[in-house]
Amino acid sequence: MKIGLIVNPIAGMGGKVALKGTDGVVEEAIRRGARPIALDLARLFLHELSHYPECRKIEFLTGADGLGEDALKDFEFSFEVIKHRKIKYKNVLGVEIPDTTSEDTKTLVRLMIDSVNLVVFAGGDGTARDIYLAIDKKKPILGIPTGVKMFSGVFAASPEDAARILVEFLKGKAKVIERDIMDLDENAFRHDELKPQHYGKALTPYVEFLIQGAKEPSKTNEAEDVEAIIEALYEELEDGIYFLGAGSTIKKLKDMLGIKGTLLGVDIVEIRNGEARLLVKDAQEKDLLRFIDRNPKIVVTIIGGLSFLFGRGNQQFSAEVLRHIPKENIIVVATPSKIEKGIVRVYTGDREVDEKLKGYIRVRISPWAERMVRVI
Repeated sequence: MKIGLIVNPIAGMGGKVALKGTDGVVEEAIRRGARPIALDLARLFLHELSHYPECRKIEFLTGADGLGEDALKDFEFSFEVIKHRKIKYKNVLGVEIPDTTSEDTKTLVRLMIDSVNLVVFAGGDGTARDIYLAIDKKKPILGIPTGVKMFSGVFAASPEDAARILVEFLKGKAKVIERDIMDLDENAFRHDELKPQHYGKALTPYVEFLIQGAKEPSKTNEAEDVEAIIEALYEELEDGIYFLGAGSTIKKLKDMLGIKGTLLGVDIVEIRNGEARLLVKDAQEKDLLRFIDRNPKIVVTIIGGLSFLFGRGNQQFSAEVLRHIPKENIIVVATPSKIEKGIVRVYTGDREVDEKLKGYIRVRISPWAERMVRVI
């Protein structure tokens, strides 16, 4: 069986450095300290896949150098490289990155579409959209999550889960169904405007619990419930340092505290004698680490549809940050509809940290009630 593999080499670089994405801002991401992560996550996918005897059936068709070849050459998979053009590299502040664009992704898809059974890609929503536009519904696609937001429904929950889905696909046990392709206006996103757009539906191999949902808008009839939960939480906050996460739910808390926080970023706040002070607006991972020795608490919500607590759109809460935060210092607020599946997800890329977070966590679902929800 032939499988296409395409890597977007800059995907995800904007996450930890609070850029909400990487398209068009890769130099700024590097200036803030970001480094490429997509190839490493593609290697995690391939490493997991290599454990299954079914992988011996696979012949990969991939792009040159950082577009896929550099990941595959570290393993013993059979693969063929499509050299559609010579890939040049550029040095940005000492970091070497392939000089590629979305056109390289689309070209590779068009060149492999007639030869492969499935296209697997490492990237985010922008990469998913590019592949969908080039492939339409001629072949199924599956995303290895390496971007920042990943609101589309074509992504596995983790690189390792992408490998497990591919194995089920090889065995003929994965249903191929239509899944939403979503993307945001990243420039608007960086200016605290949420402008999601639905581009269509792609064919995707589906295995329950291994593939994520697509982003769902907040339910308008729950606005009063959210307000009541936040008001109750506001009254209970003790003095200390708080890392306040992204989203409209937590933004209500920021407004109630009287700080000019971000809608879509992480803000660091100190409460002293009942008064809140904004210490860092739109914080990066390195900002959070500066306050890690002051016993901070995290306040976050769950992304509707995706069921993610950490790992989608809030990579500032990295494994390095979460390693130092006790589980009891994580305050989760959400309306009942966001936890109706009975699970929430975390993925930091660090097995030890993910295991620490797994089990059960308290979720505040009303002014007077909490629910224990399983973390997977």
